[in-house]
Formats: sequence, structure tokens, C-alpha cells
Amino acid sequence: MLRDLVLKNRSYRRFYQEVDIKLETLRELVDLARLSASAKNAQPLKYILSCEPHRNSLIFPHLAWAGYLRGWPGPCEGERPSAYIIILGDTEISRSFGCDHGIAAQSIMLGATEKGLGGCMIASIDREGLRKALEIPPRYEILLVLALGKPKEKIVIETVGPDGDTKYWRDSKGVHHVPKRPLDDIIIG
Repeated sequence: MLRDLVLKNRSYRRFYQEVDIKLETLRELVDLARLSASAKNAQPLKYILSCEPHRNSLIFPHLAWAGYLRGWPGPCEGERPSAYIIILGDTEISRSFGCDHGIAAQSIMLGATEKGLGGCMIASIDREGLRKALEIPPRYEILLVLALGKPKEKIVIETVGPDGDTKYWRDSKGVHHVPKRPLDDIIIG
């Protein structure tokens, strides 16, 4: 059921790095994005797929991980993603990408969840560093990086407390807690 996929689809930031993700799996996930909605059906998104350790090592240093977890530099070696999908906007097709990349990313992440994988949508990117590392032509705007792998962490959804704080956090056992507002608090009419 879709609700179960949505509940399992969390922002995982630690993975079993040794668990490979095949290129064909990444292609299947991008195919879900390809079939998703696109404004004016312009389909301006392009994708870079990476599941090879050397290429992954070129991507990792250009990403920022978990802004609320102060002092955490991101997953350590052995807990890093096994694969990445970089979502690009082709400026020769469109100059504006609206929410197309968000729709595509969610389709990919739900597909990954269905396959027993997890990931994190990352928008905090050293775009120029990544462009240089992968030799991405200037016509492509770097929109998002999806980090993918077999999740190595437990994530718990809980209700936002009376103070209204929505910051995620980790407890002493490494469990990642994600506060969500109650349904009645977000429906206004």
C-alpha cells in the first residue's frame, strides 16, 4: 500500500556501503521519474547515475549532510551511499524546472523503498565542485543529488511537541527521530 511506502521512505543518511546497487536498478528508478508528471510535459530533467565506488568517491565530498546534526560531517567510510542519482535540469529545454525535480525525486525514492533501499534527497551541494569533479557541461543545472543504499539506521516518526520544534535529532543509541506536525494542525479549511 502507498501509505506503507511513504512511512518507510525516510531520509536515511547511513548505509551498508558494501551492499551494491546495480546500474540496472538505478535505470529502473529513473524510469519511474521519466513516467512521472512534468510541467507542460517538457521533460527537461536529465540524470547522472553512479554505482561505482571511485565515481561515488568523487560525488561524496560535494554534499552536505543533516544540517540539524551539528558537528556531524556525514556518513563515515563503510556507511556511505552505494549509489547516487544526480538530477539535472537541461537549460536548452527549459530555463525553469518548477517542481519537476521534486516530483521525479519522490518517484525515485518511493521506488527505492519498494526495492528495500533507502536514501536521502540532498539539495545542499557544492555545485561548482561537483560540476568540475564529474565534468558536467554548463548547460545542465544541478538540482538535486539522491544518495541511495541499504539503510543502516533506524528512523522514528514522532509528533511535534508543544514547543513546535520540528528539528530532527539522534538519541544516545543512534536512533534518528523525526517530529511531524499532527494532521489537524496542517489542514486549515
